[in-house]
Amino acid sequence: MWREFWASYGKRAAGAAAGLFLGFVYLFAGFWDMLFVGLLVWVGYWVGKQKELGSGAILPWHRLWDWLMERFRPFR
Repeated sequence: MWREFWASYGKRAAGAAAGLFLGFVYLFAGFWDMLFVGLLVWVGYWVGKQKELGSGAILPWHRLWDWLMERFRPFR
């Protein structure tokens, strides 16, 4: 069961675990920053998912640029 899970979701789980670890480190610095802990776990999961999907870059710069140009077109 664990081997199948690790084969299917290994990089996602590793990314989420890294985010959770960093979240605990940050949690000990301040209790009220729990939203930041959630953000770290999500970012870790997302980076792991991007690595698992095999995309070259962690951030899809081309998609972000297209979205920004569509959203904030200069000289409307």
